[in-house]
Amino acid sequence: MGRYIFRRVAVAIPLLIAISVITFTFINVAPGDPVTAMISPEDQLNERDLEHMRAALGLDKPLPVRYVLWLQQAVQGNFGYSYATGQPVLTRIGVRMGPTLELMGVALLISTTTGVLFGVFAALRVYSFWDYFLSVVSLFGLSIPGFFFALVALYIFAARLKIVPAFGMATGTGPIEPLDHLHHLILPATVLSLELMASLTRYARSAMLEVLKADFVTTARAKGLSESVVIWGHAFRAAVLPLITIVSLRMPLLVGGAIIIETMFQWPGIGLLSIQAIQQRDYPVLMGLTFMVAALVLVSNLVADVLYALADPRIRV
Repeated sequence: MGRYIFRRVAVAIPLLIAISVITFTFINVAPGDPVTAMISPEDQLNERDLEHMRAALGLDKPLPVRYVLWLQQAVQGNFGYSYATGQPVLTRIGVRMGPTLELMGVALLISTTTGVLFGVFAALRVYSFWDYFLSVVSLFGLSIPGFFFALVALYIFAARLKIVPAFGMATGTGPIEPLDHLHHLILPATVLSLELMASLTRYARSAMLEVLKADFVTTARAKGLSESVVIWGHAFRAAVLPLITIVSLRMPLLVGGAIIIETMFQWPGIGLLSIQAIQQRDYPVLMGLTFMVAALVLVSNLVADVLYALADPRIRV
């Protein structure tokens, strides 16, 4: 297992460097000037003053030189300083990373447990009313974009019924109470989980239907094992392999969805920070955010590979 993990990490490192090269290039050649975004319209600065500010930020150097300098500092854990606030990039991201990981973790928990249970339930009652109902619901979940679900949820549950709060992580600016924080977390986490829940329902149903026809399931029933042991101890264990793949491949979409959901619900995570960094043309923060998100996705894929190898030991070789 150790050698298998080492091979996966060895593949991930060059991929992460390639992602950083592409991201650094696109961020720095995008239209807009971070210097003009930093100054107020009332400031009377001539072009010479602007050139001095660009030189102070290192923006006067060629793009390959700037990337090499950034990479040298990044491998030492220094991602630079924010153009907008002057804070270290890791400090700004570190404050926002916790809420995002919490939102994604709860959404992943909701979508995985609910989607798998719905899929297994539909497979066990194939061609019944519940099978058709869950198929239609999952199709709606895949077809309708997340921001539309967010708007509908905000209107129904926050504006009309007033069951849950609409924005933020807590009520007021004082210390965060656990129950109040959970109350604020329910709606954005549920909306974020819908697309992954819908896809897992469909894939779990298909995987279970295929496995339930296998000979080893028939043999397990012929031995007199209880139906719960046959379903969860034999059939589901064989069907879980493609589900691990689906969850790992959906992680980038979960990160992208978090950006939209955090903006709409004003959840103070890296999604909201990325929108602010784009508006301020804060290159170091954008680069740090992209690098962190890419690393998070690669780590999630590594975890999926390890889980895959644990579920099916043949994969290790």
